[in-house]
Amino acid sequence: MTTDHGTALEDLLDVLTPDRIDARTFRPRGPTSWSRHLYGGQVAAQALLAAGRTVAEDRPVHSLHAYFVRPGDPDAGVPLLFDVHEVRDGRAVSLRQVTARQRDAVLFTLSASFHRAEPGLDHQDPMPATAVPEALPTYEERLARALGEPVLPLGMPFDLRYAGPLSVEAQRDPALRTGTNPLWLRTNGALPGDLPPLVHAALLTYISDILLDTVALRHGLSWADGTASPRSLDHAQWFHRPFRADDWLLLDQDTPVAYGGRALARAQVFTRGGDLVASAVQEGLVRLRHRSPAGPGGPVSGPGPRTPRSPGR
Repeated sequence: MTTDHGTALEDLLDVLTPDRIDARTFRPRGPTSWSRHLYGGQVAAQALLAAGRTVAEDRPVHSLHAYFVRPGDPDAGVPLLFDVHEVRDGRAVSLRQVTARQRDAVLFTLSASFHRAEPGLDHQDPMPATAVPEALPTYEERLARALGEPVLPLGMPFDLRYAGPLSVEAQRDPALRTGTNPLWLRTNGALPGDLPPLVHAALLTYISDILLDTVALRHGLSWADGTASPRSLDHAQWFHRPFRADDWLLLDQDTPVAYGGRALARAQVFTRGGDLVASAVQEGLVRLRHRSPAGPGGPVSGPGPRTPRSPGR
């Protein structure tokens, strides 16, 4: 089932906003209308918003560290609860610990730190050169071209435009397998001007759970055909400067290492103007179920596109 992009964004904003049960307990409103599973980025974003509800508004989030403990049930009839522990409120920094549980089992934990900005040093890495987003096709257009057939509208809340190859393209052409993958993204629709900065941070947290796709790209793998299976273990994110999720953001992604069944992926996030606004790192288990002859970059799975399990490729 598909939905239009605007509806998908409205649904996502509604789902990410947790209802307060008591002073320290929050309950989200259910899965997104297009999702068939409990997407880890959604749980992380909901946990961040729950934590932020207990912190003064003049202290924006500057970092989060999350662990994915066990898979969750996407059934809306099985409530997901977030317990927020107020670890510390200092003069400039507040720390919160969030535990997500379902059927009394812990699914996910998150630590989030909030800091009131103060004068200090200022430096950053430069933004890499890449094509502007208007010069790039949408993800749906790109996927249709790669498959050689029309693709139904996916109804995603984000507009994704890859400056590098898609995984399905790299499966078929070993020369495209690379450990770097720049991606432009923004929400599929404008956001209210008075939307709190915390919601923009939560939206970026939501979409940043796609970083492990760079691992599939480097090895010519697919998450869709059953030959390889990823599972997020942990995720860390830092928010350096203010930004808007409905303005173009460049995720400069790479995967520096994979070993022992685990793989690491990371990204620096830039505004179109070149400001480095966030950084993210994700580690996951990557289990191979079938190995065919290896080409450049690693083992190669059989043909077939990736069916989106998330807002990514």
